[in-house]
Amino acid sequence: MAGPDTLLQGMDTTKFILILASQGVDFLLAPEGKVPLTRLDGRRVCLFFSANWCRPCRTFVPQLGQIYESLRTKGKELEIVFASFDQDENRFNQHFNCMPWLAVPFNETLLKNLRDSYQVDRIPSLVPLSSDGIPAEEDLIGLIEDYGAEAYPFTRKRREELKAADDAKRRGVKLEELLCHEDRDYVVSRDSGKVPISQLVGKTIGLYFGAHWCPPCRTFTLQLVEAYNELISTGAQSLEVILVSTDRDQKEFDLNLSSMPWLAIPFEDRTRQDLCRIFNIKAIPELALIGPDGKTITTKGKNMMSLYGAKAFPFTESRIAEIETSLKKEGDALPQQVKDTKHEHMLKLDMAKAYLCDSCKKQGRFWAFSCDLCDYDLHPSCLELRET
Repeated sequence: MAGPDTLLQGMDTTKFILILASQGVDFLLAPEGKVPLTRLDGRRVCLFFSANWCRPCRTFVPQLGQIYESLRTKGKELEIVFASFDQDENRFNQHFNCMPWLAVPFNETLLKNLRDSYQVDRIPSLVPLSSDGIPAEEDLIGLIEDYGAEAYPFTRKRREELKAADDAKRRGVKLEELLCHEDRDYVVSRDSGKVPISQLVGKTIGLYFGAHWCPPCRTFTLQLVEAYNELISTGAQSLEVILVSTDRDQKEFDLNLSSMPWLAIPFEDRTRQDLCRIFNIKAIPELALIGPDGKTITTKGKNMMSLYGAKAFPFTESRIAEIETSLKKEGDALPQQVKDTKHEHMLKLDMAKAYLCDSCKKQGRFWAFSCDLCDYDLHPSCLELRET
């Protein structure tokens, strides 16, 4: 029985061909020259609206080109037709020379009719000529940037399938299904070693989304390294952190990983982008935590780690509740305000994520006695009460 790529149910190029005919055009352009419209027969056709003057278009063309060649190699009956937003034929030709697919001949009236007929008001835009295709206003470009060739055949049904798969992975799947990609079944260390992902199964995993160019990431990396080393030194071998880099190039990635004692998704691997999408990462740094059972504990682990450090392990709701109960009990046992012999002003009990004690000069966390009038903080253990 013929498959969906052969039948191409819902495929409709009639409107497109009629628009071409209205300007007396009965051919398309290919890299090798003119080709008849019958070149589109039996294929899933998408109109690609783009322009040489548009930087996002020029950036997207190579990505779309890789997807096009990949799908064609796999036998998918796909054809893309470039419809230009350029203002003259020279720029049209420059842009088309970078493309492996077909093009509508440069004709300002014809191209305007196509833009109006398919309601395209932004570029780049990719419009499938099918009744089940995703229209321009629903951002097929964004779907392709997110999923690559997996977005094919660019239908609403396929989009729903991909979103459902992401939701399932975010809720919890086998670690190999989440982290492996094609022939890669390992993560890397800073010394270029390869650690099989199968060895990480059953551990609590922290997916650290960050980049070396980001100052808040560098600050959080120091906090995370401290907590990680503390946990490993106390025998918490059931924890591993994996860097999901958003660095700009391999050199930056290598520099970033060199400061980390944990593992990483290889820089050249698309899984980095997939994980950002699956866990809905909109800002960095961020830490997604996955339990030993493969289920996501939280996608907002940064705040948890910043607040509680290594104490938060294994990062469950019950553990956080224990910490907060213990902290409340500790705070209830401390005076609300005191006078210390080492400072002239009244000190008030305060909660702080991190601070430097002005007496012992050591890092503090949680409870502190602080001065409202000047920048002075004191560990409760460093308190020396002034006699009244």
